[in-house]
Amino acid sequence: MRPWLFITLLIGSIPGYTQVDTSHLKNLYDRCLDFSEDKKDSIRYYASYIEEQAHKLKFNKGEVLSSRLKGIYEEMTNNYEAAIHYYLESLDASRKLSSIEYEISALSDLAILYSNIKEPQQAKSFYLQAARLSSFKGDTYNVVSTYNNLAVIYMQLRQFDSARILLTDALRVGKPYEDKIDITSTYNNLGSLNFKEKRYDEALPFFRKNLFIHTHNNNLGDLWIDYLNLADLFTEKHQYDSAAFYAARTMDLAKRLGSKSKEADSYAMLAKLSEYKEDYFSAYDHLKSWYELDTAIVNGDTHQTIAELQERFNAREREAANQLLKEQVEKETLKAKGITLLAIALGIIGALTAIAFITKRNANRRLQATNQLILQQNDKLAELNYEKNSLISIVSHDLNTPFATIQVWGNLMQHDADRLSPDQQRALGKIIQASNYGEGLISRILDVEKKDIGHHKLRIENFDLTILTEDVIDNFKVMAHRKDIRLHAELPDKELFILSDKHLVSRICENLLSNAIKYTPKGKNVWVSVNEEQDAISIRVRDEGVGIEKEDMPHLFSKYSKISSQPTDGESSTGLGLSIVKRIVEEINGKISCESEPGKGSLFTVILRK
Repeated sequence: MRPWLFITLLIGSIPGYTQVDTSHLKNLYDRCLDFSEDKKDSIRYYASYIEEQAHKLKFNKGEVLSSRLKGIYEEMTNNYEAAIHYYLESLDASRKLSSIEYEISALSDLAILYSNIKEPQQAKSFYLQAARLSSFKGDTYNVVSTYNNLAVIYMQLRQFDSARILLTDALRVGKPYEDKIDITSTYNNLGSLNFKEKRYDEALPFFRKNLFIHTHNNNLGDLWIDYLNLADLFTEKHQYDSAAFYAARTMDLAKRLGSKSKEADSYAMLAKLSEYKEDYFSAYDHLKSWYELDTAIVNGDTHQTIAELQERFNAREREAANQLLKEQVEKETLKAKGITLLAIALGIIGALTAIAFITKRNANRRLQATNQLILQQNDKLAELNYEKNSLISIVSHDLNTPFATIQVWGNLMQHDADRLSPDQQRALGKIIQASNYGEGLISRILDVEKKDIGHHKLRIENFDLTILTEDVIDNFKVMAHRKDIRLHAELPDKELFILSDKHLVSRICENLLSNAIKYTPKGKNVWVSVNEEQDAISIRVRDEGVGIEKEDMPHLFSKYSKISSQPTDGESSTGLGLSIVKRIVEEINGKISCESEPGKGSLFTVILRK
């Protein structure tokens, strides 16, 4: 504890001294905001201290300050549910005080957290609110900060032109005040933007500038970001010695800071570097470590809890609005009673008419409230029924992936089985046998889930089909690599948005690409293309596989159809895949067709309206 803090407290305790000095609490709060992750325990301590002292001194900003510090501590320890809870408390308290400055801080905190847990649309919503308030307030630091944060979200959404405009404005506004405010975030984001656009030589100066600044300031948290950026950049440039140098430092700093999220990202970086160097065994070890940490930090339960916290906060705001509306209605009711008394004075008939009108109106309101309650109950029942039907889908999605991953890496290890001892070879065989058995169990669950596709509740949203297709292709690279199949992506350079059910479109692409790899011999090619066609979008999957006989074509999309074509490497096939694809395509008002020639391959085309 600093000496200046003791002096302030002593002054406040002098007998007869009536002025309440709370500036030391604000100063202490400001100092805590500069603490890095290695001092997170101090942040927790001072958050409680500020809360206690603010209560004693009746300092009305105490709840805003202490709640935000508690949120920062919880976020640093990866407890995202608790962090959002405290950030929402800070936002609520700042609005009660009508403090734009603290409201901007709370909105930015929420946006950053949602961005970190891969919820860019939710983050964008909070950033836009913060941007409007920052522009209104005209504060340079908040304007620069908000522009930077919004640019990060636009980069995640692959809207690079919008991100560049925001970052250019941030640099224009902040550069004249560089000696007063920190604009290293702008340099970092400009580097990241150039990196995402594969302009590696233009990104490098920004990353190196930040490395110089943060090394001089000894800011470990920011240094970790600089090391990670440089490791990623040199990996893409295939300068592996430099990449390994910086990647090793990211892991060292992550462990020194005690940050599980930074450690997970460091493992992901090491896995990518190993994959580029074709050291697949090391890549697998790093990937496994990343998976264990990443799923422990943010899992499905976490997202559900976070959503519930957000909804409770929204409900509290709605309740406050309803209370205000109720008060207005009561005032109007009192005014109506005065008019009614005046009407009685003017005549009995007018009074009876007014009473009859009010009675009828109240009856209509009660009837409307009853109907609304019935509608809400029906919606809740429908939601519960949907959750029940979704259970099988969740099981199939979450359990199938680990078994498939075990098989892929197990088969990869078998290629170098001569490096293993006899006992290790037998153990590897048992692992692959067990994974095959587990996948068989999941396949039977998948059969049930596929039959029940008609009960999927459509969730229409506007999403970038280019990003979705890239993600699907990345998920199948290991499967294709096992058969030495080359995957080719023919995707547009610009964003290609479509209004549809993202989950169902993803399943269409996954099924078609999986089939293409199954029915294509080793050493061949598979192409995936996305194109814009007037008011529609086409998805095409073409392979150099075994093809389909002419007499089998009419039965291609039938359930349990057994056509003569067989997978080329002994893969399993239930005969349900293409029938499910056809049903999904029809569910979202699309069309699917196939062109094929035996021995030359097949082309599947899906047409979806925008």
